[in-house]
Parts: sequence; C-alpha cells; structure tokens
Amino acid sequence: MLFKEIKGGSLTSPKGFMAGSVSSGLRDEPSPDLTILSGSEKTISSGVFTKNQIVAPPVILSQRHLSLDSPIAIVVNSVIANAVVGMQGMEDAEKMASMTAEHLGISKSQVLVCSTGVIGVPLPMDLISKGIEAIELKEKGHEFARAILTTDTRTKEFAISVDISGSEIIISGTAKGSGMIHPDMATMLAFLTTDADISQECLDRILRQAVDASFNMVTIDGDSSTNDSVIFLASGESEMGQIQGGEEEKIFQEAVNYVCIHLAKEIARDAEGATKLIEVIIDGAANLNEARIAARTVASSTLMKAAVYGNDPNWGRAVAALGRSGIAFNEQTLFLSMNGIEMLKQGTPVKFSKDVAAQSMDTNEVEIYIQLNNGDYSAMSWTSDLTEEYVHINSAYTT
Repeated sequence: MLFKEIKGGSLTSPKGFMAGSVSSGLRDEPSPDLTILSGSEKTISSGVFTKNQIVAPPVILSQRHLSLDSPIAIVVNSVIANAVVGMQGMEDAEKMASMTAEHLGISKSQVLVCSTGVIGVPLPMDLISKGIEAIELKEKGHEFARAILTTDTRTKEFAISVDISGSEIIISGTAKGSGMIHPDMATMLAFLTTDADISQECLDRILRQAVDASFNMVTIDGDSSTNDSVIFLASGESEMGQIQGGEEEKIFQEAVNYVCIHLAKEIARDAEGATKLIEVIIDGAANLNEARIAARTVASSTLMKAAVYGNDPNWGRAVAALGRSGIAFNEQTLFLSMNGIEMLKQGTPVKFSKDVAAQSMDTNEVEIYIQLNNGDYSAMSWTSDLTEEYVHINSAYTT
C-alpha cells in the first residue's frame, strides 16, 4: 500500500480543521501550554482511553461527551494532569469544556478535554480561563503539537495522503509521551484528524484496531497513566462518498495504522533519557494475542533494555523474558537474532562475534527478532534503552 508523506504536515493538514495555542502561564518559561483543535460542523469523533483504575476527570468527561454527542473540538492543557485532586478536578474539567464551547459557539457536549502533566496538582483556573479566551483558531497544527508536550524533547507529528476510490484522503496525527508508558497506552495523548467522510461505526472500529497495533504495543517503564487518551476526528470534508466498510475501509484502516505506528515509534524513540529505539518482532505465534503478549513482555524487560544501552548482545535476557510471557512455544524451535545477527537457532546457541554484535548495537535503533515456529501470527513492540538519564529525570520529576 502506497502512502504519500506530507512534509511539514500537521493536524490542520486535512480539510476542515483549525487550531490555536497560547502560553497561559502553566510552564515556568513562556511557551505554549494550552491549545484548542476544532473541526467543521460535520465532524464526528471517537476516542480510546486509559484502563488505569484511577481515571482523571478530563478522561471521564470526554467519555461522557462522546456517549452524548459527536464532539468537534478538543481543549488540552499540559504541565498539570488534573488527576487525583478531589471533586475540584471534575469541576475544573467541566469549566474547561464550558469555556471552550462558549469561545467556539458550540455546545458543551461537543468539546473533549485532555490534560497531561503532574498528578495531584489543582489547575489554576484563572490562568486557564484567560488562556482559552485568548486562543485564536487558525491553521496552526504545529502550535498544537508543541503545546501538549511535557518531558518530551520534540514534537511528534506525521501526515499522509492516500488514494481511496480515486479521491485523496489526508490523515494526520500528533502525540506526546516520554515516560510512564506501558499498555494499555501510557502517559500519552495522541490526536488524529482526517477529512474522510466515514460512518461512526467504522471510525470507532478503525481507531480501536489502530491503537491495538500501535500505541498499545509501546512500553517504556511498565507504568500506565491516569490521563491516556487517543482521539480521532473526521471532518467529512473530502470529495469522496462515505466510507462504510468493504475495501475502502480496509485501505483506510491500513493508512490509519501506518500513521499510528509511526507516532508510537516516535514516542519510544523520544522516551525519557533514551539513546536507542528498540523494536521487538515476534514471528510464528499461534495467534495474534500471543504474538502481542510475547512482544510486549520482551520489550518491557528491564534487564534487556539495560543490556541494549550497554551494547551487550546478551540474547539470554530476551529469551528469559519470553519464557515468562505465558504464551505457548517450544524451546527447541526458537530462533533469535539481533540486528540481523543470528544468535539462537532451533533452541541452540549460534557462534557469533560478540565484538561485531556489540558494534552493530552501537546505533540509534536495535532490532530483536524472535521466530517461535509455532504458527502464522506476528507482532511488533517498541521500547527504549534504560539509561542513567532516565533515572535522573524521574528521581527529580517534581522537584
């Protein structure tokens, strides 16, 4: 499937979207920290959220609004998560939705609210209120991407065009997330836009499948957050007819997966303190669920992540992690390679040069490939190496 990347693309690349951001004073230094994205009146929306038992009020409110209406706008603040602050948290989330709705001239239930940052800190609503009033909506998707960052070192944006039934459809996404990353999702926010005209049922199905293949396959530190949200807005402004299923939905699904996987890898690449992206590939599993479980288990191994940081081709750590995954496999059929260098074949170690292997790992990407020879299913998971800088960042996160 050929997808054409849109250089410099943003959330406002698809037809029908506008965005704007301000520096409201939430950060210590003046930079964007509050932002709004808005679609056309025809926009429909879908969302996937954290499975943490402690759920931030913005998530609860957004889920409620998605069940009541088809929201067309999103307001996001960074720095403060608005989580675990008592009843005040829901009151503040409600106020953010109300103020944004008034600012845009839409109903409150048409607004989704997202917050990200430190848990246990109340929002300074005087700053939030003035900030929302000051936001001017233009085609400023890049500003939106900057405003949502916390410990990220850079923005994560990606846009593509795809031909479906002779019409060009644009799909774009942006995400934030560097730490507290683990399925299901992470301390991450991701936003997708498209100008496709698509049924609500298809949009819901496509988003869930895309998240399962991408963001739910990223693991950085074994923690998941209270605010995780992936939201997809479809403006319906393209020239083609409505996507309702069949081959058109299949092509669209592949395109959305492509965007989400790119963003998921960027999250892992930009993980706190990371120097390397690690891609774990599991092949030959009995079913898709077991392939994904195995990939995530190997990717989440602290010992394996530390070994990769030190350019140590200690493949035994990956195999040991696989062994505790709980999936079915035969040790005697295992094959493993790192960056294409065979290390294990039919359950037996293969002689290789550790110096050559270590040199091959001295790069910004490391691939661990495991063939189970137990079926026809495969999965990929993404993580980062474990570094001293990661410990430093998280030992002084609030101080």
